[in-house]
Amino acid sequence: MAAHMHAHKNQMLVLAGTSHPELAQLVASKLGVRLGEIAIYHKPNRETIVEIKESVRGKDVYIIQTGTKAVNDDIMELMIIAYACRTSSASNIIGVIPFLPYSKQSKMRKRGCIVSKLIATMLGRAGLTHLITMDLHQKEIQGFFNIPVDNLRASGFLIDYIQTSLPDYRNAVIVARNPNSVRRATSYADRLRLGIAVIHGEERMPESEEDDGRTSPPNAEAQNKDAFGLEMLPRVAAKEKPPFNVVGDVGGRIAIIVDDMIDDVDAFVKVADILKERGAYKVLVIATHGVLSSDAPRLIENSNIDEVVVTNTVPHGAQKMQCHKIKTVDISVLLSEAIRRIQHNESMSYLFRNVGMDD
Repeated sequence: MAAHMHAHKNQMLVLAGTSHPELAQLVASKLGVRLGEIAIYHKPNRETIVEIKESVRGKDVYIIQTGTKAVNDDIMELMIIAYACRTSSASNIIGVIPFLPYSKQSKMRKRGCIVSKLIATMLGRAGLTHLITMDLHQKEIQGFFNIPVDNLRASGFLIDYIQTSLPDYRNAVIVARNPNSVRRATSYADRLRLGIAVIHGEERMPESEEDDGRTSPPNAEAQNKDAFGLEMLPRVAAKEKPPFNVVGDVGGRIAIIVDDMIDDVDAFVKVADILKERGAYKVLVIATHGVLSSDAPRLIENSNIDEVVVTNTVPHGAQKMQCHKIKTVDISVLLSEAIRRIQHNESMSYLFRNVGMDD
């Protein structure tokens, strides 16, 4: 019976977008398959052209693409590859997107929109039938998709790095650099049996006095029509964050700041300064996605941060050349194992063992 069921399994094809060739190669070699042949190039007017050089009919196609500096090219390229597979009758189209772009824009801000939901809708429409990603900025983003999403966790690999590469890690304290990242910090602290500290407040910045219309009085007709309406609304004082403060003791300890991504380094550098001021003798930053945009490497090199540990979900080879403090942990085996399990219809929960679903 098992052999009979086996016979009906679709063939697998792994395609790589142009965003992260090294990771695609690592995943393919761990799966023991070759990458499918595909040509992707830009016309002189920057339009993306995709030509898949082999048949995808009836196959399960895995497209490996991640978010990089050229984020909009990455998204568009992924959608074109997915749509090409869909219109060529692929059975299943699985997006392997370790770092899902736009996942920070998952809340409504002023007069913007929830871009993350838009991306989810577009990827589904383009033809993806399943998504494998890692450490989403907010886990709830999974609910924006109408397809199954596996949100893998890198924490196991990063915790392993701490335990093997920091001989004195038992004298460490896990730091949440703002109250939003307390949940992630707690999860690390619990598994490493360490305490946590939380940074509260912010650096004093001069407020920008731009008028966005939120404080404007209603126009005259509205006031005449409904003058009493406004008086009934409570007057809310403006939110003012207190100056920087460390809740918890970091004196004489290694401070390990954990986050899901490190991109805009300024905030981390300021936190590192405060931690050193409060007596931490070493400051590490540990994050899944090393986006490290613009002059991040130079800022890290000249900062109080002793080491930045990230995984290879995002390519950062160029940044490592400029900054010896950046260390990389390879997570390709997690992606290849996820692909293998989906391909063989095996349970995915093994990959989440020892990982609380709320991390």
